[in-house]
Amino acid sequence: MKKAAILYDFDKTLSPRDMEEYSLIPRLGYDHPRDFWAEVTRLAINNRMDAISAYLYLLKRKYEEEGMPLRKENFLSLGKDVVLFPGVETWFERINDYGKQAGFQIEHYIISSGMSEIIEALPIADRFTRIYACRYYYDEHGDAKWPARIVNYTTKTQYIFRINKQVLDESNDADLNDYLDPRVRPVPFERMVYVADGFTDVPCMRLVKLYGGKSIAVYDKSKSVADKLIHDGRVNFMAHADYREGGDMERLMKMIIDHMKADDVLKEREEIHASE
Repeated sequence: MKKAAILYDFDKTLSPRDMEEYSLIPRLGYDHPRDFWAEVTRLAINNRMDAISAYLYLLKRKYEEEGMPLRKENFLSLGKDVVLFPGVETWFERINDYGKQAGFQIEHYIISSGMSEIIEALPIADRFTRIYACRYYYDEHGDAKWPARIVNYTTKTQYIFRINKQVLDESNDADLNDYLDPRVRPVPFERMVYVADGFTDVPCMRLVKLYGGKSIAVYDKSKSVADKLIHDGRVNFMAHADYREGGDMERLMKMIIDHMKADDVLKEREEIHASE
């Protein structure tokens, strides 16, 4: 069975807020999460830091100043506090079933600048073939010592190519960078869908769209960002971030899968004619 892939951002895509805002940041005593993010921005600007590097550094430092070293189990315990958009918990099974009927094995991937450890603690974690997100390196005591992986808006694009070639191990750069004929790649771009909410995902959304896949800008309360992404040609579609059965998002995804199936049939016919 041929593979197709749906790639998701997480924050404000599958969940209404940044995952850190549910309990990780409030535990530091901030009145509002925006105060923490403002500190991250100042740190990044003043030190010419990547914003995600600044966030990971500041989070670790703040916890240590409060006498609460960051540990892996702390992150894992935070997963229970994260809220998901309506329908997300049953979304994957429904889409997988529809994809199977169309002749595709649908794989789901997370590509996020959030914390991998938090996402891995969610009840939907086992629905993803891979979760590509930020994580720390932990010492023998389980204390966070250094960022092991930093996923920002540009480094996200490498994971699209990993999925495209099915070189999923992040330490395997040799096979990732080796040439592989696009015609034999296990998950061609035409069978990819990128789902995200905002401007930090523009490189990924644009890349997938440019190479023949589909990009969807999701929105919750305001359509302004999604409208601009559509207007600027960065994405193919926009949809309300409601993943419940029968909703607009489900109908859109099923139409995309139908398009994949039709496109596959036409390509097969074209190849037959070319070989005659």
